[in-house]
Amino acid sequence: MKRLVTRAIGAGGALAVLGALWIYSSRGTESNAAVGQPPSTPPTVMVAQPLSKSIVDWNEFSGRFEPSASIEIRARVSGYLQSINFEDGQLVEMGQPLFVIDPRPYRAAVAEAEARLSSARAQVDLANLELQRAEQLVGSAAVSRATYDQRNQQKRAADAAFETAEAALQRARLDLEFTEIKAPVTGRVSNRRVDPGSLVAGGDTLLTTIVRLDPIYFVFDMSERDFVAYERAMKSGKLRSIRDKGTPVWARLPDDDGWPYQGTMNFVDNRLELGSGTIRVRAVLPNRDSFITPGQFGRIRLPSSDEYDGILIPETALLTDQGERIVLTVGDDNVVKTKTVQLGPSQPGGLRVVREGLRPTDRIVINGLLRARAGAKVTPQAGAIAQQSQSAS
Repeated sequence: MKRLVTRAIGAGGALAVLGALWIYSSRGTESNAAVGQPPSTPPTVMVAQPLSKSIVDWNEFSGRFEPSASIEIRARVSGYLQSINFEDGQLVEMGQPLFVIDPRPYRAAVAEAEARLSSARAQVDLANLELQRAEQLVGSAAVSRATYDQRNQQKRAADAAFETAEAALQRARLDLEFTEIKAPVTGRVSNRRVDPGSLVAGGDTLLTTIVRLDPIYFVFDMSERDFVAYERAMKSGKLRSIRDKGTPVWARLPDDDGWPYQGTMNFVDNRLELGSGTIRVRAVLPNRDSFITPGQFGRIRLPSSDEYDGILIPETALLTDQGERIVLTVGDDNVVKTKTVQLGPSQPGGLRVVREGLRPTDRIVINGLLRARAGAKVTPQAGAIAQQSQSAS
């Protein structure tokens, strides 16, 4: 009997508590309705349709600029350095005199060689006269056959001596010409390594160096994977071979906007490096104002596809969800949904190619991502994705 009473009391107490809660809740609802607070407004986000345009995929590589020619300037004759005709680090033109070695000994050698040539010419003239007399008298008893043969031999010896003297004169004149050392190319000269008055050894003493700046090379290493991809694309006819010197490339310095330097492929090595698994590649670019200095770091890009119609979105519209790249889209009911996308390479202007997952008519959130939640309503505001400029393409 006592147990039944206890249970009844417990059940009644529970009913009493539930009743009190219901009354409190009803009062709160009436109070809110009396105040007349409006329901919360969905957050505002900016949406836009993906940018559709004809694009080309690119592969980018890092490398360094190198001179198209690097020349060590050495004297070809020995002597005392008489003068230096350039400033250290100056831009010089091809054929511009750089150094002058004392030419006086070589002028004397030229005069001596000219005198020997004159003497050899006189010997040739004398040998010709004696041979002509011998030819006229060889049939008579005045000149024997042996004498004729001797005159003929003297003529050939005189001719040989003349040719020797003529060659010696040419060599002496060359040596005199080599006393004035000229720039073999147009470029920038380094600092002088010797001073006037120093004794210069021909073929041994390094005087300075010159690098040619226009055109300039860009040298980089391509991975085996990229190289094979280019080879397969070339074999299938989708791309021209990177060994083709007409393949266009674009380069930039680290602080450049866009890709201001356009050139062409110039060289692909004949084997891959076993240790690094890369192949050395080189492009050539104009550098008419000599702004680029050899040794500078830069980046280069090569086309990796033909032109095609692609879909682009801003990099800032991309999110990551458990390793997948997603974008937020807004439907006709203004409800936010997520879409998983497959991405392609980056494009100038902060854009990214979308391979799969988006349609050109989708509205994606490009601003206000922190205010958008999947499954929640938003207030969409129309925006647009800016097209990249032609100079940056």
